[in-house]
Amino acid sequence: MDVKHILVPGLGRRDVSAARTLREDVLLAAAAAVAAVVIALTTSGNGRHPDALGWALLLAAHVPSAFRRRAPVRAFLGLVVCVAPYHALDYNHTAPMIVSMTALYTIAATGRTLRTLFLGAGVLGIMLGVKFAEGMTEGKEALRISGWIVAFLLVGVIVRVHRQYVASVVERAERAERTREEEARRRVAEERLRVARDLHDLLAHSITLVGVQTSVAAHVLQADPDRLDRAAVAKALDDIAETCRTARGELRATLEVLRAGPDDSRGPLPGLDGLPDLAEAARTAGATVDLSVENMEAPPAVGAAAYRIVQEALTNAVRHGGPGLTVRVGIRSRGDALHLRIADDGAPPPSPDPGPEPDRPPGFGLLGMRERARSVGGTLDAGPRAQGGFEVAAVLPTGGHP
Repeated sequence: MDVKHILVPGLGRRDVSAARTLREDVLLAAAAAVAAVVIALTTSGNGRHPDALGWALLLAAHVPSAFRRRAPVRAFLGLVVCVAPYHALDYNHTAPMIVSMTALYTIAATGRTLRTLFLGAGVLGIMLGVKFAEGMTEGKEALRISGWIVAFLLVGVIVRVHRQYVASVVERAERAERTREEEARRRVAEERLRVARDLHDLLAHSITLVGVQTSVAAHVLQADPDRLDRAAVAKALDDIAETCRTARGELRATLEVLRAGPDDSRGPLPGLDGLPDLAEAARTAGATVDLSVENMEAPPAVGAAAYRIVQEALTNAVRHGGPGLTVRVGIRSRGDALHLRIADDGAPPPSPDPGPEPDRPPGFGLLGMRERARSVGGTLDAGPRAQGGFEVAAVLPTGGHP
């Protein structure tokens, strides 16, 4: 039997069934009835010994107690219906004390404070009025008993307040746990998205360069087999090897994030100082790159976003621009923002759908660049130029960083 659950309604395990609650209350009512019978048989001088009617009223007063937690007010009223005539007939007044105090305690522990005040005031007012009407001696005895009534009501109120406090603490703890789990899931999703963007930028850039450099080597081999330009072939193959080495290093640094623990650092982020390497890689693919960087200082997150945007823009230009491509990359610091402009003069790719606008079809590259810009609070616009080619323009806030 869970004594704490019986004496403190609302505490204990939350999965206690109604049948178990009823069974526990029935056992408590039976125990109180046995105690009342023992008190009635062993005490004297506080009312007359119960006869058949007195025993019937005394035992009947314990029946509503079996439903005290399911219907506390109705159980209390049922108790009053039996106890009032019992006391009026001057039977042993001590015998029903246990069941009476249990009912008052349950009312206070399960209801609001206002209900407890009204009920307690009503019980005390009726009892004191009746007893003082019988004489001062009876009135003084009623005052002594009223102290017990007030004490049980206060204990019930204290238990109810404590129960509410514990419930609020548990609720806050559960809410905090849910919030931590949601925050952890959000961070995992953001990290997965970041790694996916990094892998897309890295692989798209490297594979595009390798493809272009391989095409250059194949062209040299097929152009004039009798007069093979070994130096040109060797340079193309060296460029492919260098691109692969660079891609392997960046891929290793990116994948280390997946192996690192929650307290491990990510390592250095790519930044503006890596733009010359991007430009040189695009040049090895046959493009002419004009790089102009006014300020090489930016917060790490902004620098990484700018690096990835330029990388993706150069990749798209080399992939779709065609021969004789020229790309101009300009980065300027204006106020509290970094302004990026990557423009090429290449031809747009052929579209399978000959619609009115021969724009480059948007894919994950453009989407990734816009996400990069938004990740640092910036904006990005991309589209074909009126004079031909494609242009990417971005504004990345630096937060006053010099």
